[in-house]
Amino acid sequence: MRISLVLPQSISVNRHSTSVPMMEILGMAVEALWNNKLRTALTMLGVIIGITSVIAITSVGQGVQKATEQQIQALGTDVLQIFPGSARTGGISQGVGSSSTLTWQDAKAIQQQAPAVQVVSAYLQRPGQVVYGNLNHSTNIVGIDLNYQQARNTNLTQGRFFTAQEMDVAKSLAILGPTVRDQLFGSNGNAIGEKIRIQRNIYEVIGVFEKKGSEGSMDRDDQVFIPLTNMSNRVVGNNSLNGFAVNGIYVKVADQNQSKTAEFQVVNLLRLRHNLSPSQSDDFTIRNRTDIVSTFSTVVGLFTVMVVAIASISLLVGGIGIANIMLVSVVERTREIGIRKAVGATNSAILQQFLAESVVISSAGGGIGVGLGILIALISATMFSFPFVVSVWSVVCGFGLSFIVGLLAGVIPARNAAQLDPIVSLRSD
Repeated sequence: MRISLVLPQSISVNRHSTSVPMMEILGMAVEALWNNKLRTALTMLGVIIGITSVIAITSVGQGVQKATEQQIQALGTDVLQIFPGSARTGGISQGVGSSSTLTWQDAKAIQQQAPAVQVVSAYLQRPGQVVYGNLNHSTNIVGIDLNYQQARNTNLTQGRFFTAQEMDVAKSLAILGPTVRDQLFGSNGNAIGEKIRIQRNIYEVIGVFEKKGSEGSMDRDDQVFIPLTNMSNRVVGNNSLNGFAVNGIYVKVADQNQSKTAEFQVVNLLRLRHNLSPSQSDDFTIRNRTDIVSTFSTVVGLFTVMVVAIASISLLVGGIGIANIMLVSVVERTREIGIRKAVGATNSAILQQFLAESVVISSAGGGIGVGLGILIALISATMFSFPFVVSVWSVVCGFGLSFIVGLLAGVIPARNAAQLDPIVSLRSD
């Protein structure tokens, strides 16, 4: 069967002209692609998937990174956390905090002798059950001192905090985290003045802390807070040989820019207090939240780059698809090319037209991919409650990549089309 080709009406070739207007070339490219809608859509699919993946993954990665940074900063990037050293059993380390090497006296010494430090708070914690009436809840019992609120940047939503006198006499009082309050008294219940039982001891509830969320694997809202003195005497019931043993110390620096200075001062002071020789390792560990934010940002950034690089492979697949379809198109339109050349189209005009078709396919796919990527990122941010972030560079790079892919994929097919002999082309079926 012989196929009769009718040239688009938009073609107007001037035999005395050496060039065709770019708008006319683009018009012919769009018309040729529109006449083969299904093939054009399938050709764009690889580019659409690639650009969508790049935009969506980049946006989600940046949103998760920002959300985590905000959460860590809300917990206080100006706070150092000190843990006891690790005990060793049979030469095997039992992990950070397994040894009682920190004391309340250490915390008081840091407060008094480290100039870069603003406030210091020691704590002692154990898992335990809280009972109210016929209800009970497994939670974390935390003994805290009078500086806890300032060191941890937390406030009460109901009731009051402990007084210095109540701390001194180890009075049996409790402040609840919002999760514990909800479990025992309901979200709208009034716990103030009620009596709860912790390890057979009766405690009066005097306050409820504000909601703070999770810190790593620990839910800060699922805790019960009692005076540190009471925690040591009645719940834990033991001390270290050198003083009042604690599980950790929070150190809030006077200026966030002085966190390294404060850390240096704390390390030297604790080594001196613990009688450590220069050859001995620290029997404590200091965690700097600023370093955590920096490390996390670096890790998430590298992970995002890796995933984006993998997603970009689909762009390569899309480029190969465009090249294949354009090569097939050259073969199918051999007679059309011969007619164009016969009426005066130059090799340059043919080359430009096929390049234009390739670039239009990839650019349209890139535009659709950018839109879909942003939509997926928005849906993900809404569903999982993290900031919606779309950087301009990711959109520009994504669209630019699609343009370059189309340009490179169309070079060989366009050159083949331009080099066809018009006589041979006119004889083609």
